[in-house]
Order: sequence, then C-alpha cells, then structure tokens
Amino acid sequence: MDFNTTKINTMITIDNYLDSHYIHRSNWLRAAVLGANDGIISISSLAIGVAAASTTREPIILATVAGLVAGALSMAAGEYVSVSSQTDTEKADIEREILELKEMPEEELNILAQIYEKRGLKKETAMQVAIEFTEKDALGAHIRDELGINELNQANPIQAAIASGASFTVGGLLPLIVVLFATLKGMEYWLYGFTIIFLIILGITSAKTGGSSIKKAILRITIWGTIAMVLSALVGYLFGVNI
Repeated sequence: MDFNTTKINTMITIDNYLDSHYIHRSNWLRAAVLGANDGIISISSLAIGVAAASTTREPIILATVAGLVAGALSMAAGEYVSVSSQTDTEKADIEREILELKEMPEEELNILAQIYEKRGLKKETAMQVAIEFTEKDALGAHIRDELGINELNQANPIQAAIASGASFTVGGLLPLIVVLFATLKGMEYWLYGFTIIFLIILGITSAKTGGSSIKKAILRITIWGTIAMVLSALVGYLFGVNI
C-alpha cells in the first residue's frame, strides 16, 4: 500500500468519525426545534386563550391563522436579523485579525503559542505548533484558535431564517388542525391533549437527531408547554368576554 492510498484511507476514516457525531447539526437543529416548539406552543396557547372566552369557532380560527402567519414571519425575520448580527461581528473580527497579522506578526505568533500552551502543550512545543500553523495558514489558525470561529459554529442567516420560519409554520399548523376539527365544547382540553402529544413527538425527534437524552427532551418541552397553555387558558377565563 503506497503513501497516497494510506493518506486517502486515513481521510475517509476521519470523515466517518466526524459523521458519527452530531455537533455539525447544531445550528440548523437549534433553529428548527426552536421554530417548531414555538409554533406548537404559541399557536396552541393563543387558541386555548381565545377558546376559553369564545362560544363560536370562527374567532378561534381567525386568531389561530393570524397568529400562525405573524409568528412564522416574525420567527424568520428575527432569526435572520439575529444571525446576521453574529455574522457581521465575525466578519469584523476577521478583518481586524488580517490587519493585526500584517502590522504585528510576531505578537500574533506569540498569542497563538500562548493559546496552545494554555491547552496543555509545553512552551517549546506550543511555539513550534504556532510556527507551523502560521507558515501553512496564519489567518486560518487565528480564526479557528484565537477567535473560535469554525465551520461548525459559523452563522448562516438564510439557513437559520428558513429553518426557523418553516418549522414554526409546520408546528403551528398542528394546533390549527385541531381547532378545525375538534368539538367546540371542551376545545381547550382537546388542544392541550394533542399539543402534549405533538410536543412529545418533537422532543423525541430532536433528541434522536441531536443524539441527546430523549427523556430529558420530553420533560423539558412538555413542562414548559404545559405552563404556557395553562397560563393562556387562565387569561382567557379571567379576562375574556364571550364572543
């Protein structure tokens, strides 16, 4: 087996090892789970609050549809603005790093060596590693090790906005279906029951996708969902006017 074959096999092994982890999914998974969770809970809570004060189905449907449209657009826009701000900060830091590498390369080399030394390398080894990384790709080394920016956590505004808005819409459609087909009498209880089921399914899906504890995901998502819906129903009963 020649050197090139060994190198290719090693790269394949590393890629397979990285694929067995879940951290590379964290950005889009966070936005998708947040959007779906918010869609289910907020639309269900809104529908429950209105249902608690309504004697007809139409106001509940109107409020639910309006909340679904407004919520999806708000989630997408908010996620885009938030992640874009993060991206702007990252770009500004990279530009600053380019300037510092040009104006004071020795100081930047020492900073890199100190970072590796703090991570456990001996002083001489840390400096040698810093020199080799600098010779190969100085900017890349500083972006990764000094600024902490890499492909796994680098922000993507469009991806985050689409994932958040789309998942909110999917999540919000579930309680809307319940509103359309459940009996008007006791609709709050129908909404609560189905919403808990939806949240459990979401918790299981997100836990399996992210490789985390299913039990913790279910408990976390159902407890907070229950609190939100109970408070919304309470507001509907206390301050609602029959419509």
